[in-house]
Amino acid sequence: MCKVNIPAVVCVILAGLIVSDCGSKSGTPQIPQTKKNQHVILSDFRVSRNFREQEKTNRYSPDVRIHINAPSPENFDFHKKTGIVLYALPNGNTIEFTAGKQMEPGDDWHYDIQHIAAQTRFLRAHVHDYNLVVAYLETSQKSWPAWKREHPDYTHIIPKIVESLKSQFSEFDPFLIMSGHSGGGSFIFGYLESREEIPDDVERITFLDSTYGYEDIYGAKIADWLRASKHHYLCVIAYNDSVALYQGKPFVSATGGTWYRSKMMVAYLSNHFNLKKAENEEFIRYTGLNGRIQFILKKNPGRRILHTVQVELNGFIQGTVSGTRYEDVDYTYYGPRVYSEWIRGTMPDLKPLVIPPRQTHALTGSAFMKKVETMEFWDREKEIYTEISQGNISDFLRDMITIESTFQDSTGTPHTVKYEVMPDYLAIGSNADFCRIPVGPQTAQRIADLFGATMPTRKLVDDIYVNATVKLEPVTYYPVGNANELVPKFVAHNAAIEEQRKAANGTLGELVAGIKKDVVISNRIVEPNRLGHVVIYGWHRPDGNAIQPLTNIHYGWYTDYSHGVRLMNDEVMVDGVPMNVTDVLQDPVLYKLLSDENGVMPQPRYDVVIPE
Repeated sequence: MCKVNIPAVVCVILAGLIVSDCGSKSGTPQIPQTKKNQHVILSDFRVSRNFREQEKTNRYSPDVRIHINAPSPENFDFHKKTGIVLYALPNGNTIEFTAGKQMEPGDDWHYDIQHIAAQTRFLRAHVHDYNLVVAYLETSQKSWPAWKREHPDYTHIIPKIVESLKSQFSEFDPFLIMSGHSGGGSFIFGYLESREEIPDDVERITFLDSTYGYEDIYGAKIADWLRASKHHYLCVIAYNDSVALYQGKPFVSATGGTWYRSKMMVAYLSNHFNLKKAENEEFIRYTGLNGRIQFILKKNPGRRILHTVQVELNGFIQGTVSGTRYEDVDYTYYGPRVYSEWIRGTMPDLKPLVIPPRQTHALTGSAFMKKVETMEFWDREKEIYTEISQGNISDFLRDMITIESTFQDSTGTPHTVKYEVMPDYLAIGSNADFCRIPVGPQTAQRIADLFGATMPTRKLVDDIYVNATVKLEPVTYYPVGNANELVPKFVAHNAAIEEQRKAANGTLGELVAGIKKDVVISNRIVEPNRLGHVVIYGWHRPDGNAIQPLTNIHYGWYTDYSHGVRLMNDEVMVDGVPMNVTDVLQDPVLYKLLSDENGVMPQPRYDVVIPE
């Protein structure tokens, strides 16, 4: 036997980015491709399901979570500079709420009030001068003002956050757009407070109803910054919250709301610039420096709360392009949403598995099982890998099932863990004619690596069973010679499972359990006396107890009818942060989230071996 490393796609890596000529497809509607045949793949980013956008989520500190969204590899132009929007979240909102999603029955209303993700996609389709990146900035307090109160040294922390984001795009001549809604303005003011003067690479400052903390000390810095360059823009959007009522009563003080504070800023800047006032029944507007200064103040005769409406009605778009040639192009501020076609799923999201499409001429399950019926183990494994690597797996396996559970780490601290699993075990063939196929650990690992997947641990197999919507009684066969290791028994077992499933009114694509022992990843993979063995576990009875305890007694070239491979995404979400399964299992604190064994998992994968 010889160990084989399966190479990844070869790309050119340049200081944190990858320039590739790989082809791919993006979602519809189309964002214009900027550089034909040259794709920029950002290092450590993943490509999401949403328009193949490149995303990365991490924590700058325990109480600051950052989600970065960049254009797809096909639409990131290496030859253009990059504008990084630092979007400080409004009070009470998460990154997911702020990004927005397609609403479904039962969804929290917060998902439908900002839609920064969809407004960003609209901007990318229209603004062609630079690559638009958005960094969502969230605090565990769900409030930047509250975060600042807990961090008296915020004037040292905030600049470090800003520089850490900028440095990730240093190859792309980055500039900054400081933006924020509601309490997010506190982050902007914190940054201005930390600098003696506003840096030149801050090209735009946008307050989306977020000027609560304005004082004239900031006005002086803003005035100097506006004078310093014709590339500096200020946009302030606010409404008359001084008259707004909540449950029949005012909820801001006469001098504490954005209406008053924005007018304070207008008064200060009027001493330095010629601001022209225009007023109609709906707005009071102040503009200066040929549109580089822009205040849009919404009147409020109905005394309504319009705090978030200003963002929803194309406010993020307006604040990002005010004073430029893109202003008012294909949208109207405070008009109907123009980004509805760009709304997709929630963010951040786990990366999708990369499974080749099934070809129309692919073998059916029964035809494949007939083909391999008399083959020896390694010859059969070779054929299994060939078929599956070419996409010949059943379509019902492609829609992953998301499970969200609460697990404790090694210190007893609870965490929310979201992970995705195939609804059933690997099967070859079409939905109408398929067969679940036992697979050796080496072939299973090769398939997992190809798809961007892994195998579950014992702990997750138990959790999958708990969450399964179709729980079937294990079908067992008494061993007669080696019949249980042969293809006819595989076929018979699959047929028996299908009879059970249909009798239970289970449908293909539902999360099914109790039908196979799982090939799992485990600390026992590297047990010295059993290297090269397969580790199996599971086959739960209806009472929830597993027939097969965790064991590695079988060599890696052994399979029987009871073995199954259920793949899971090799990325999981831990408290809203995507993490690689290997990284979690090798973390001395977090490993307990995914494993019930003792100690970190030194090798959460099987060695890939093939005959010489």
